[in-house]
Amino acid sequence: MLTHGKFRHFALSIAAAASCSLFAFGAQAQDIELNYGHMNSPTSITGLQADWLAEEVAKNTGGKVKISVYPSSQLGKIQELAESVSTGAIALSHNTAGALSSLYEDFGVLDTPYLYRDYDHLMNVVDIHSPVMEKLNAGLIENTNMRVLYAFYFGTRQLTADRAIKTPADLAGVKIRAIPSPVYLTAVEGLGAAPVPVDWSEVPTALATGIVQGQENPVNVALVHKLFDVQSHMMLTGHISAAEIVVINEDTWQGFPDDVKAGIEKAAETVRQKASKMILDNEAGDLEKLKEAGMTIIGPDDGLDVAAFRAGVEKLVHERFDEKYGAYYKEISAIK
Repeated sequence: MLTHGKFRHFALSIAAAASCSLFAFGAQAQDIELNYGHMNSPTSITGLQADWLAEEVAKNTGGKVKISVYPSSQLGKIQELAESVSTGAIALSHNTAGALSSLYEDFGVLDTPYLYRDYDHLMNVVDIHSPVMEKLNAGLIENTNMRVLYAFYFGTRQLTADRAIKTPADLAGVKIRAIPSPVYLTAVEGLGAAPVPVDWSEVPTALATGIVQGQENPVNVALVHKLFDVQSHMMLTGHISAAEIVVINEDTWQGFPDDVKAGIEKAAETVRQKASKMILDNEAGDLEKLKEAGMTIIGPDDGLDVAAFRAGVEKLVHERFDEKYGAYYKEISAIK
C-alpha cells in the first residue's frame, strides 16, 4: 500500500517521465505529452481552467499536444509545485505571485495589498504583454527557468474566522492562516492578526483543529472548499485582488516548434479570459451561496471598519516593500 509521501513521489516520477517525453518529438510531428499539477479542487474554476487549457491546446494543435492535469496537490504542495516546474519535473502549474516570489523575489509585487484600482487595471497589469509583466517574466526565465504562460483573475481576498471581526483590534492575538510568503504574511499581520504560514493542503485540518482560527481567500475558494463548515464569519476586507499565474518550464517551451507555441498561446488567451470573467461574474452569487450555507457576511454596512484595516496593511507594506518594489509600484500605477 502506498503512503501519501510514496504516492506523491511515484506520481512525480510519472509526471517527470511524461514531461521528458515531449523532447522526443521532431519533424515527424510525434505527439507531445505534458503534465500540469496544481493544488486546487478539480471542480473549482481555478482547477477547471487547467482542464480548459488542455482542451484548447489539443484543439489548436490538432491533437498533437496532450496535457494531463493532476489536481488537489497530487504532485506536491504549493511551493513544491513551483519548484517542480522550475526543475522540469513537471511542465506546467499555477500559483500565486506571492508563492513564486520564493524563487524570484520580484514577483511578490503583483500580490501587494490594495495595489489595483479595479478589475480592468489588474487584468491589464498581468497581461503578459504589459511592460511590467514583460520585465517580470524576463527575470523569472533568467532566475528560475520557467516563464509565465498567462495570468487570470483569481478573485479578491476576504477574511474568514470563527468569530465576528469588525476592527483590527478584534484580531489581536487571533491566529490567521497566511500563504507562506512575505507579502501574504505582511497582509495578515497588517489586518491585526497573528499570521501563521500553512500550506493550502493543510488548511481545512488547521481550521477544524483550531491550529488557526481563520484564513483569507477569495469568495469562490471559501465556497468550493466548504469553509463554511469550519468558519462562521466572512469579513469583506477586500485586502488583495490577485491573479493566479500559470507557468511553464522554459526548456519545455523552447523545445516546441513555432506552430505549437502559437497554438498554446492562443489557448492561453482564451482560457485567461474565460476563467477571469467567470470568477468575476460569480462573486456576488457566491456570497449569497455562502449566506445560504450559514456563513455570516460582515461588510461596511455591518460595521466593518475597512479603512482601519487598509491603513494597518498599507503601513506595513510601505515599511517593508517600498524600497524593494517602489519602482514597480510606479510602473503599475501608470498602466491604464
